[in-house]
Amino acid sequence: MKKLPDRLLLALLAAILFATGCSTSAQPQDTPPGDVVLKVGDQKGGAKSLLTAAGLLNDFPHKIEWSTFTSGPPLLEAASAGAIDIGGVGNTPPIFAAAANAKIAAVGSSKGNVDSDAILVPANSTLKTVADLKGKNIAVAKGSSAHGQILTTLRAAGLTTKDVTLNFLQPADAYGAFTQGKVDAWATWDPYTAQAEKEAGARVLADGKGTANGYGFQVAGKKALEDKGKVAAIKEYLIRYHKAQKWADEHRDEWARAWSAETGLKYEVARAAVERGGDLPVKLDDAVIKSEQELADAFTEDKTLPGKVDFAKFVDTRFQGDLA
Repeated sequence: MKKLPDRLLLALLAAILFATGCSTSAQPQDTPPGDVVLKVGDQKGGAKSLLTAAGLLNDFPHKIEWSTFTSGPPLLEAASAGAIDIGGVGNTPPIFAAAANAKIAAVGSSKGNVDSDAILVPANSTLKTVADLKGKNIAVAKGSSAHGQILTTLRAAGLTTKDVTLNFLQPADAYGAFTQGKVDAWATWDPYTAQAEKEAGARVLADGKGTANGYGFQVAGKKALEDKGKVAAIKEYLIRYHKAQKWADEHRDEWARAWSAETGLKYEVARAAVERGGDLPVKLDDAVIKSEQELADAFTEDKTLPGKVDFAKFVDTRFQGDLA
């Protein structure tokens, strides 16, 4: 058989690739509606137990696969990598993700009380004010909302994170270090704040009033946001999640019992956290973006993050009309 000239062979190969829908570079593929599996990142059973308790999962039109994370930063790493499609985090993880140029976007927002954004000390601690933290060891999950709380609380007292020693520990390890006296203070959030108060007698040295913005976000991976099938599922999830937040605010005891059953938290811990008031939906608008930019700038000024973060570039407002 006579050998085809190289030029003709390449042209024939290109025609075959085109005809079969293949490409030399990967293109986003839309998932057929019937095949959509929404991969949701969760923390301490919060979203799953909330939606279940509110009765908003039974008829969800797509299958959901849940993954549990210890805090926001690893959840967003998974979203950026395409391992999950969406998940809820506090106000600081999206800023750290943006600084790392992660492939994520905030798609929904909420605002809650800041009483649980606490810096805790043991009951017998001699520390009385934020200024007393100078030179002390503080446990905190790096890039979490508690990291933002430490930063803004110290700034309000004329200090920086360089005036203390931050021990970057995930909540379970931080709780152990705190109860064993290995750190002087612990910056955390509910339900960990309530757990430390109820089970370890922790005392609140400072909370987020006057320093924290109280925002939380639903954040999606860019890969999911480029898939029409996933986008439809994300929209439905956001609508139901925001409904569930409103339900929880109106059914606090029922929500606390469901949260306790789902996570293994003691009922009195869940109830204490719920009584402080949960997050309620707010529009992801310019005011929210501005507040987050201010927090991002504070991290840059503290030299915790290199360079300036443009938070607006990591926001996708396409769902706001549906969530209104």
